[in-house]
Amino acid sequence: MFNRTTTKDVFDKIVEHESEADIDMPDDSEDTAVDESEVDDTATVQDAAATDGAAADNAAAEEESDAATDGDDDADAPTPPKNRKWLRRALVGTAVVLFVAAVALAGFFGWQLKQERDVDAAGRAALDVAKNYAVVLTSVDNGKIDENFAQVLDGATGEFKDMYSQSAAQLRQLLIDNKAVSHGTVVDAGIKSATKNKVEVLIYVDQSISNTVNPDPRIDRSRVTITMERIDNRWLASKVDIK
Repeated sequence: MFNRTTTKDVFDKIVEHESEADIDMPDDSEDTAVDESEVDDTATVQDAAATDGAAADNAAAEEESDAATDGDDDADAPTPPKNRKWLRRALVGTAVVLFVAAVALAGFFGWQLKQERDVDAAGRAALDVAKNYAVVLTSVDNGKIDENFAQVLDGATGEFKDMYSQSAAQLRQLLIDNKAVSHGTVVDAGIKSATKNKVEVLIYVDQSISNTVNPDPRIDRSRVTITMERIDNRWLASKVDIK
């Protein structure tokens, strides 16, 4: 015969069934928690990797910055006192050498310029005296022979004075006997060579000559080379060559 099921028995079965269902069904919250944990772990690893990479990049950048800073510091580093002292001495020494050289050059060029000016002045002075002396040599008046000879000897020195003195007596008588008269005129003159105490000049002289044989004056052009020497601050003729 059929057993009668009561309401209480049904309720108990339902409860038991739900309890078994609770035991058999997997816990979704636990799965979700596991998934979220795995995601969090992955993100953490990625973050850690990114952090490590950034840290490495920062470290490299810092090293480069430090290297550049060290280079700049080395470049900007002040010169050691010993180097500065040596450099200062070198500059002072160079300046002194340059100054001394400049003074020496200035003195040399100044001396050279003075020498040139002295030689030029000596040449001009000697040339003026030589031109006057050439007129004395080529001008003769038989009425003033002694005066002419005295002027010639007064302006002479050395070899020429000795030679003229030796021939003066014979020449004097010849001029008197022939009643010779001459007048010299300087046409041109120039300096051949010059020092402060010795000058050689070249003078062109036109000489008008008359005597008993040729009473009418004739013009002779003479080329006179005279060596002038400074003796006791006077310019005197030491050598004369008339052609």
